[in-house]
Amino acid sequence: MNLPNYFLADLPPEATLSAAMIGEACQTLKRNREHYLANRSTQSLVKTLAGTAENWLQPDYPFRRMALEQGPAATGFSHGTLIRGLDSFFEQLTYENLQALLTQDLAHPQRLDSMVATSAEQKANHAAMATGPELLVHIAAGNIPNPILMSIVLGVLMRSAQFVKCASGASLLPRLFAHSLYDAEPKLSSCLEIAEWRGGRTDLESVLFHEADCVTATGSDETLAGIRYHLPIKVRFLGYGHRVSFGYVVNEVLSGFGAKKLVARAANDVTAWDQLGCLSPHVIYVEHGGGLSVEQFAEMLAEELDRREASEPRGKISTEAAAVICSKRGFYQIRAQNSHDTRIWFSKDSTAWTVVYEADARFQLSCLNRFIYVKGVTDLTEALQNADGVRGKVSTVGLAASEEKAAELATQLARWGVTRVCPLGQMQNPPLTWRHDGRPSLGDFVTWTDWEL
Repeated sequence: MNLPNYFLADLPPEATLSAAMIGEACQTLKRNREHYLANRSTQSLVKTLAGTAENWLQPDYPFRRMALEQGPAATGFSHGTLIRGLDSFFEQLTYENLQALLTQDLAHPQRLDSMVATSAEQKANHAAMATGPELLVHIAAGNIPNPILMSIVLGVLMRSAQFVKCASGASLLPRLFAHSLYDAEPKLSSCLEIAEWRGGRTDLESVLFHEADCVTATGSDETLAGIRYHLPIKVRFLGYGHRVSFGYVVNEVLSGFGAKKLVARAANDVTAWDQLGCLSPHVIYVEHGGGLSVEQFAEMLAEELDRREASEPRGKISTEAAAVICSKRGFYQIRAQNSHDTRIWFSKDSTAWTVVYEADARFQLSCLNRFIYVKGVTDLTEALQNADGVRGKVSTVGLAASEEKAAELATQLARWGVTRVCPLGQMQNPPLTWRHDGRPSLGDFVTWTDWEL
C-alpha cells in the first residue's frame, strides 16, 4: 500500500518546503474549515472519530498494517511495543468516552454546537457556548505518538483547522492517522495538514505562527521557551514540558501469588513505549516490611523484563543512548561490588533492560530505554522527601495499594503536587478524560461566550 500525496509529509524526501507553501497551506485549511467543518455537529464528529478508532483495532485494517510493517524502522519501537501502544490509545477512543470528555470539560456534550444550558444554568437563566480556535498548530515531539494523535482528536472535536508539524523523520504515525480520517471523510481531513521538518526553520515557523490562533507544543522546557518567544502576542500557547513519573508499592500488597502479578504490572509501565514518555517511571519505590523484600522485588522485576524481551523487545536505540546505558551500568556494577546497598541486573549482550536496586532512596533520573531504579522506603512521606528535587515536575504516580490505603495515599500525592495517580501497570495508558498536566483537555483551548437570558 502506497500513501497518496494528500499531505505535505507525503512528499518525497527531496521536496523542499518554502514559507510560501506553508502560508498557502494555512489559508487553504481555514477555507476548508469554513466549508466542511465549522458547521458540523459534535455528534457526527464523535461518530467519525469512534468509527475510525474501531477500524484501527482491526488486524486487517490497511493503515494499521502499514503502521506495524513500517513503524519499527520509522519509530524505533518494536512490533510488539507498537501493537500494545496503539491498541491502548484506540481502545480509549470510543463514542462513550468522547461523550464523557465533552461533558467533563464543557459540562454539556453540545456546548460546541450552540448556546446550551445545564440544569444549574437553566435555574440561573444562563446559557453558554464554547468555540475552538480557527487554526490550531501542533508542534509534535518525536518520542511517542499518542500525544499528537490525541491533539488531533481534540482539534476535530473543536472544529479547528489543524497544522501538525512533526519532527524530522517522525511523521509516519500521525500521517497514517490523518490518512485514516481521509479514508473515512475526505472533506474532514482537508482541514488537517501534516508536515515535517527539522527544528529551527524560522522561515517556515514564523509564517506558521503568524497564521495560528493557538499553538500547542510538547518537548523540553528549553524548546517550549523558544517557541513561546517567537509567537505573536495574539496567539494562545499551550506547552507541555518535561515531566517525570514514578511507581509506589505499599508493603501490604507484597505477598503470595499477587506479588508476581504486581511485578508484571510494574514491567508493563517500564516496557510501554520503551519508558520514553513523561508517564513512564524513573523509579519504583517499594515499602519495607512486605512479604517480599525490596531487593527481591527488584530481582523479580529483572526476571520479568527478561521474559518481556522475547515477546515485546525494546526497539533499536542510537549508539549514544547505548553508550550512556553502558556507562551507567559500569558505575553501578562497581558500586555493587563494594556495597551490599546496591545490586544490578541487566540483559546479557545487549542494553535491552536494566534494573538497579539501591538502599539510597533519593529520586534518580533514569536514562530510560527500560533502565529502572527500585528503592526501598518506610512510607510515602519518606519517598516524597527524597523526590523533593522534582516536586512540581511529577506527572504520574503508579500506585499499588489496597483500596482503603490508596485513597489516603492519593490525597497525600495530590497535596504534594502530583497531577495523576493511577494503578501500577497503567501509567502509560491514561483514560481519554485524563487532564494532561492537571489541565482540562478541551477547556484550555476554547473561548467561552456567556448568554444571560
